[in-house]
Amino acid sequence: MSSTVDLQNVFNLQGRIALVSGGGTGIGLMIARGLAANGAKVYIGGRRKEVLETVAAECLAQGTGTVIPLPLDVSDRDSIIKAKNIIEERDGKLHILVNNAGIVGPVSHFLNNPDAPQNANAETLGSALFNDDGPDAWSTLYKTNTFSIYYMTTAFLGLLDKGSRDIEGYTSSVVNITSVSGILKIAQRHFAYNSAKAAAGHLTKMLATEIALKGIPVRVNAIAPGVYATEITLDTITSLEDVAKVSQSLIPVPAGRAGTNGEIAGTVIYLSSKAGCYTNGQEIVVDGGYAAVNPSTA
Repeated sequence: MSSTVDLQNVFNLQGRIALVSGGGTGIGLMIARGLAANGAKVYIGGRRKEVLETVAAECLAQGTGTVIPLPLDVSDRDSIIKAKNIIEERDGKLHILVNNAGIVGPVSHFLNNPDAPQNANAETLGSALFNDDGPDAWSTLYKTNTFSIYYMTTAFLGLLDKGSRDIEGYTSSVVNITSVSGILKIAQRHFAYNSAKAAAGHLTKMLATEIALKGIPVRVNAIAPGVYATEITLDTITSLEDVAKVSQSLIPVPAGRAGTNGEIAGTVIYLSSKAGCYTNGQEIVVDGGYAAVNPSTA
């Protein structure tokens, strides 16, 4: 009995092949480092080649695991297929796919400022929201934050299936990084981002269901992070005031701090190891209690 719950057995990622999109910075980098440190061979995908190469060189120098840069634009199908072909040629399978790439998109900076002239009345508010960056900006955001989850998962599904059949008692894992913003009922000044993350959360459930119904041994789950110190939020978050500034919450985050790399990477490790093989179609919120005290659909 003890061997089945031993940490080295339950959470061990030795021999796993992983791909983390947007893996060169922020939450993606936290996840990539966590997977590599626990034994996985990790491809980090992104559009900025120099950033990826710097991260890979740092990991090599620090001896913190195998991290390999992989050119990837998740909003472009040709780029996705090129990345798939590289991994297929080198490894022939994939065990872990983390769909992490994301952008913020249009922001209504005035929305939570009661003194802003845009909030004077219904006409000024409606006009200000209507005259945002426009539908093209929304489309660009959805291509990266939502559509890419569908195309990345379907493109790599065959390799993930091979990964499942490679290790006894294991099923490959897709982990979509959504956001607590996707389950909140407040806009946090960005309607496009929040609605796209909500769509990503439901897309996770649909993919999990359809893949399971087809008898394919690949699990699909999501993690909805709260506030973390990333390129999208702040270079550093050092105080509760910084957390409040980023989260735009009605009530402060109960944890009183931003999330840590161990908390987000640890959740991905759980879902991607044998420990998580009985978990499918779920969206796990890791937010320091944000959604517990603010209006949400959770």
